[in-house]
Amino acid sequence: MIGLDLGGTKIAASLVGADGTVLTRHTRPTPAGEGAEKVLDALAEAARAADPQDVAAAVGVAAAGVIDPVRGVVTSATDALPGWAGTRLADGLSSRLGSPVACDNDVRAAAYPELLAAGPDASLLYAAVGTGIGGAVAADGRMLHGAGGLAGHLGHLASPEAEGLPCTCGSTGHLEAVASGPAITALYRRRSGRTATRLEEVAGRAADGDRQARDAIVTGARATGRILGGLANTLAPHRVVVGGGVPRIGRLYQDALADAFTAELMAPLHGLLPTAPLSGPDAAVLGAVHLVRILPLHHPGAHQ
Repeated sequence: MIGLDLGGTKIAASLVGADGTVLTRHTRPTPAGEGAEKVLDALAEAARAADPQDVAAAVGVAAAGVIDPVRGVVTSATDALPGWAGTRLADGLSSRLGSPVACDNDVRAAAYPELLAAGPDASLLYAAVGTGIGGAVAADGRMLHGAGGLAGHLGHLASPEAEGLPCTCGSTGHLEAVASGPAITALYRRRSGRTATRLEEVAGRAADGDRQARDAIVTGARATGRILGGLANTLAPHRVVVGGGVPRIGRLYQDALADAFTAELMAPLHGLLPTAPLSGPDAAVLGAVHLVRILPLHHPGAHQ
């Protein structure tokens, strides 16, 4: 099988054996500003590069945006991929490759290996905290997709810490507006009056004792922890996984998130803690391959 991971800046492709071994790896830039057809062309080229002998029976795609896997359509997307919303992802790629295609949201795909590791009939709460905040929810061993593939978008839950702040979705007061990497950086700039363009700069200043930098990081971490704790009370998951680039800035963030999460939990859930993903950088492509086994396959020419 071929697994494809489409992000706003990069496409990763791998040929994966039946035992889950990654046999090849290929990456190329995403032609994000050139429109959906060029993105589909690049996905097809990446798949061919990862499988030069054309041995794969099917292709799984983990894609940015809100994905409806039943229709194989991108139902919504941010400006990171202009013109991506409305794209017939599965049909467009299967017609280019002549192979059946299954597709889903990239965060949900990355969560599948975590769900499999949790065991049969497990429930999972998965958050990806980076440039944005995405998520996935699984109950009783089954990943939830919801209407139009929208289930799991944790970044667009209301957060008191984000009151009045504009969100990328067009609303205000959502978690992503205070707890994503860019949002924490912007919060630091507002509070300190100093310039900063990257979260890593803020983390470095926090490590050097900058109080406003520490406060900005802790505010974002606590906001995320509270949201996840409340969701844990609703779902009662066996595992809570927090991935993405933001948690990797260090213990200050991780400890603040864990403390806020624990403070929200009902007594029967005490002892449940957020953990880092078990899978490494291949998580999304491995999850994409898994999509082929569990989601509808879209075959070449089916909608012509």
